[in-house]
Amino acid sequence: MNLPNMIEAKKRDKNANIENYVYEEIRIDDSLKGKKYYVRTYGCQMNEHDGERIKGILSTQGLIETDDLNDASLVILNTCAIRENAQTRVFGFLGLIKKLKETKDILLGICGCMAQEESVVNEIRSKYKYVDFVFGTHNLDGMVGVINECISTGKQNVEVYSVLGSVCEGIPENRDSKYSAWVDIILGCDKFCTYCIVPYTRGTQRSRRWEDIIKEVNKLKELGYKEVTLLGQNVNAYGKDLYDDYNLANLLRDVSNTGIDRIRFVTSHPWDFTDEMINVISECDNVMPYVHLPIQSGSDRILKLMGRRYTREEYVNLYNKIRNTIKGVSITTDIIVGFPGETEEDFQCTLDVVNECKFDGAFTFVFSPRENTPASLLEDSTPIEVKSERLHILNDVVNKYSLEANQKCVGEIHKCLVLGVSEKDSSKYMGYTENMKLVNITSDIDIIGNIVEVKIDDAKSFSLNGTII
Repeated sequence: MNLPNMIEAKKRDKNANIENYVYEEIRIDDSLKGKKYYVRTYGCQMNEHDGERIKGILSTQGLIETDDLNDASLVILNTCAIRENAQTRVFGFLGLIKKLKETKDILLGICGCMAQEESVVNEIRSKYKYVDFVFGTHNLDGMVGVINECISTGKQNVEVYSVLGSVCEGIPENRDSKYSAWVDIILGCDKFCTYCIVPYTRGTQRSRRWEDIIKEVNKLKELGYKEVTLLGQNVNAYGKDLYDDYNLANLLRDVSNTGIDRIRFVTSHPWDFTDEMINVISECDNVMPYVHLPIQSGSDRILKLMGRRYTREEYVNLYNKIRNTIKGVSITTDIIVGFPGETEEDFQCTLDVVNECKFDGAFTFVFSPRENTPASLLEDSTPIEVKSERLHILNDVVNKYSLEANQKCVGEIHKCLVLGVSEKDSSKYMGYTENMKLVNITSDIDIIGNIVEVKIDDAKSFSLNGTII
């Protein structure tokens, strides 16, 4: 049994040689072969991609995926730790599975970022003893061994490592889409923003070799994929740990040269966004004009407390440079309200920068303290009612500009990659414009998997309606 340790997880060694290795398959216990598995994923795109790998490993082991929890013999919850609400949802779902385990034989496991937290694992061991196994973000490739050990001993098995991490190539994947794919390019994070737990749960920044990334993109293109999204907790830092003269701008140009139709990347930290990157996006037609650029706060005082390493002025200058250089670009952001010590003046600074930038959209949150992060130790006397009211005010402003940006699209023709049937209206299809706006599309023919021209007929705050040309 190995337990997580937040002190060890914080350590960094600039001279460490992060290991790259090829995934080696371990055969699963015979008792599970042919049975059904259920995987539930919470959180970010990185977690979603990890979920695809979990499914890939289990499928290659002879298990069958099911969307019906009642049919499953193996259940794995792939968790997120970024906010308290995400953890609450996981523990709530555990109660449902406990009742199910009372009626049938189910093997239950927890993995992902929650598994990397000491307090969570201690709570699982003391209060949720019906959880059969736990593994972390650093040993997903060893998942089968963790499950086998649990079966052979009949005891709860916890295998979580607080290490710098490594890079594992060749893990099988059951991708959720046939047309748009996630591609990891850098794992972990070394930014240590004071509110964020990701550097503790995901390990140090470590880049994949550019040759392996290009090989994966070429394979996806051969399989008929139209779009790839390059993933990283801080995607702009790609290559800094691995190369002296090769960075994300170089990688974007090389991926563009594969000829795949569409290329995106998330998530960017303003600190690492270079002019060279802006130029590549502007020059390469298949690098999509969409940038997600978290600001988190418009107050310099709060940004300093957050450890963001830029000022409001520096952010706005970067924002304007992107907006003025990349034709048709849309820019979205993340904003936290109610950070410890945030005053009304600080909050007004955030509203001011939103009014200045007029973002195409924003993900907004009330501050959620994460155990063992520096921000969790700061004095926080602002009532939750005040924070909630600030969030409500902020969302009204964000939604106003989102609607304005979408309304500018009405009457225009946009190229959309169609990914499936619309969730809002089963008679329509859904896809995304080049600048990442969701469109519900009217079409008399099946257009799923195609890039089609769509005339935009109507705009809402969070989506567009259009008709295929």
